[in-house]
Amino acid sequence: MIEMIWAFVVKAQTRGQFELAYGPGGAWSNLFTRCPGFRGITVLRDQKNLCRYLTIELWETEDQRENVLVENEAEYAHLEALLAEWIESKTEVGVFGVRAEATVRPRGRAKRHSRRTTR
Repeated sequence: MIEMIWAFVVKAQTRGQFELAYGPGGAWSNLFTRCPGFRGITVLRDQKNLCRYLTIELWETEDQRENVLVENEAEYAHLEALLAEWIESKTEVGVFGVRAEATVRPRGRAKRHSRRTTR
């Protein structure tokens, strides 16, 4: 699996439109939903600069993503042009692969024990 990460600065008046277009069921994810290898998209908004976003596209392989862009070139270009009106800047952060994951459990929580009663 790979994660394609993009950074955006969006015009203040178009933040809602951007979130709808790139979020679940939006135009961007709908373009890829039917494509082999696409596993989803995450949209993150900066909590201090509300016009700044990251999108993380999850793909099985980078080659699959590239093939989808070639096969859907006209639709992709049309969508890019429409969405460009809302965006002040767009930067490709990069293509990343997960190397390690960790789960953090809250401290101070007692373990729950299951009690079974027999009847």
